[in-house]
Amino acid sequence: MNPATDAKSAFQPLRAALADGISDGARRALDAVIAPDAELRLCHPFDAATGAQGYWDVLMMPLAAAMPDAERRDYIVIAGEDEHGHLWLGAGGFYCGTFAAPFLDIPPTGHLAHMRFHEFYRFEDGRVVETQMIWDLPEVMMQAHAWPMAPSLGREWCPPAPMTLDGLQPAAGDPARSRETRQHIIDMLKAMTRHPREPAEAMEMPRYWHERMNWYGPSGIGSARGIAGFRNWHQIPFLRAMPDRGQHAEAITHHFFGDGDYAGVTGWPDMKQTLTHDGWMGIAPAGQPLEMRSLDFWRRGPDGRIRENWVMVDLLHVYRQLGVDVMARLREFNKARPTGPITGIGDAA
Repeated sequence: MNPATDAKSAFQPLRAALADGISDGARRALDAVIAPDAELRLCHPFDAATGAQGYWDVLMMPLAAAMPDAERRDYIVIAGEDEHGHLWLGAGGFYCGTFAAPFLDIPPTGHLAHMRFHEFYRFEDGRVVETQMIWDLPEVMMQAHAWPMAPSLGREWCPPAPMTLDGLQPAAGDPARSRETRQHIIDMLKAMTRHPREPAEAMEMPRYWHERMNWYGPSGIGSARGIAGFRNWHQIPFLRAMPDRGQHAEAITHHFFGDGDYAGVTGWPDMKQTLTHDGWMGIAPAGQPLEMRSLDFWRRGPDGRIRENWVMVDLLHVYRQLGVDVMARLREFNKARPTGPITGIGDAA
């Protein structure tokens, strides 16, 4: 068997169990796939945990308390070896359920809510020994009208599954195609770092990106359509604020892997730059270096160019480095609202 296919098979029972709810079956599936001493690298404010027990206690139990009928829906699961020979599996999708009780002090709505996730799992000997995971908590705050920071420049919505509906292949993709996709992403990112030191044309965007590409950014930044939309609603504000992007390779790490027409990258952190100018997410130019955790998926179209890009950034961790406690501000912003459980709404009552 192919190791990447084996990793997908090992992960499938957990996906299936959580698709049916946060239950005893999901707990058993966690024990089967995640090693007891696995290092769990989690987004802020979870930050870190250990093994299946930590996964259950730190992530699943708070979510189940807030959304008793929560279920998981993956739309991308890819696997492959990175450039160092490590086996990674990446999963993207969202949890959804009735938001019936507070979640990390986010006030409940009593309505259907969704929360996007990007989760990367490193496998050794058939089990997960490391995770790097970001849940889009700002997205939940926005649905509760409780986001206490600046509005997004891009479009806020629930980013969709791949337009080709082929993100859940049980077998690993063709090895040659997978390597080609991985290299396309590495070359694209290398070209991107030429700007702003060189003119924008140096990035060769039309070479790597389809003109009708969709860029699905994290809540707080938002999504964009086409190269112009990507530049206007994300890249230009980002590079104006942090023009030294891509110049601190010694301080970051990357794990790139391909799976057919898909590729993923994970790193903790995988970006570092200095916030020296205004214009990004309403943050003042603090002159401070920032580490960023970004977990990404890309899909190439038939012509070999990128047609869709799903991006998750741990924005709460960014604010924390700048001395801003978003969770504390959330509590202040919403302290006049009722924050207890909502009853009388069916299964979540």
